[in-house]
Amino acid sequence: MNKADAFEFFRRLAEDNPSPTTELESTNPYTLLVAVVLSAQATDASVNLATRPLFAKVQTPEQMVALGEDAVRDAIKTIGLFNTKAKNVILLSQALIRDHAGQVPRTGDELQKLPGVGRKTANVVLNTAFGEETFAVDTHVFRVSNRTGLAPGKTVDAVEAKLERIVPQPFRRDAHHWLILHGRYTCKARTPECWRCPVIDLCRYKPKTLTPQAKAGTLGGRSA
Repeated sequence: MNKADAFEFFRRLAEDNPSPTTELESTNPYTLLVAVVLSAQATDASVNLATRPLFAKVQTPEQMVALGEDAVRDAIKTIGLFNTKAKNVILLSQALIRDHAGQVPRTGDELQKLPGVGRKTANVVLNTAFGEETFAVDTHVFRVSNRTGLAPGKTVDAVEAKLERIVPQPFRRDAHHWLILHGRYTCKARTPECWRCPVIDLCRYKPKTLTPQAKAGTLGGRSA
């Protein structure tokens, strides 16, 4: 996709949703960091169900360490990989207390040194908590970037690098949120809902999917 099309791509997504943000619930940068760590291989909805009561009593790494790994594990047991995640939450909380005076660091390198924090998690925190122009490439962003032709790449790093080059101002800060939400609700993995896509004419995906009514009519004609 060329830069002019990329600008129009994000202009339309912005017009459709002027203030996109993560669907993970949090109260401060620390609880956001914990929520993003917990969201690996889990849905945002499942994480929110577990963290609502947890974050009602835990707001800081000191409080999390005081709560203890067993209690954290029990609080998040409905989330996949909860044993490993509970351990990482305690370890990263201890690291924040030990190395950062209990505060979430504001650089990618420092964030990625924390247990359970990879590049994608660091980018989400930097973007959502601190307003940095980062591109967190999850499965939705990877799929939409490749399917539409916006920023195709065989790896998440390749897609991220292309997004860095192609996404224009004033859309850079919110770009990855628009891509996530577009992939979650419109450009779905199995059946993209092309008939209601605001960027259908800019998208390189072929063939476009039919409306449910049109598809039913086509199938009816074949059966006849």
